Amino acid sequence: MAKGKRFARRPARIPRPGDIAQQVQKLQEEMRRAQEALEEETVEVSVGGGAVTVVMTGQQKLRSVAISPDVIDPDDVEMLQDLILAAVNEALERSQGLAADRLSALTGGLGIPGLM
Repeated sequence: MAKGKRFARRPARIPRPGDIAQQVQKLQEEMRRAQEALEEETVEVSVGGGAVTVVMTGQQKLRSVAISPDVIDPDDVEMLQDLILAAVNEALERSQGLAADRLSALTGGLGIPGLM
């Protein structure tokens, strides 16, 4: 037998299947509530000095697009298209950030794929 100190190992606490199932069920319910709340939360983005304003939910659903009549120029449709594209893309980015903030509080930043 080799000389040296022996360390007693503590037996690891093995969670019971019922405990795990309860925790999973609780997390699923909290996630469902968070998803429902994101349906009501919105982000609003204005571009071009307020020429185009977009409102999007936390679930990345477009609620509204408002276009100032001053920006409508039949000879420069491309500029209006660019403004709409910029507003929608920024709103989408902010909406995804909102959802990530709300859901990461539940998942502890685990980065679970498919949640958003």
